[in-house]
Amino acid sequence: YPIPFNPETRISFDLATSSSVTLTVYNTLGQMVAKLADHRSMNAGTYSLTFNGADLPSGVYLYRLDAGNFSQTRKMVLVK
Repeated sequence: YPIPFNPETRISFDLATSSSVTLTVYNTLGQMVAKLADHRSMNAGTYSLTFNGADLPSGVYLYRLDAGNFSQTRKMVLVK
């Protein structure tokens, strides 16, 4: 579960239909710090991707999931 984590967390999501998925992590300045999936074609089902923040400073990060017409942004906290 992404809140809080040190230094690794898993981001889980469900897809109701097959779609192209992009999962990107940003710092609070809006700078992209990681791209976990880049327009990856995925079938319907449950998925879990790993984010490793070992090289990043402690703080609040946002991850954005885009799948087809669906988009969601969530917060996570890296505590070292």
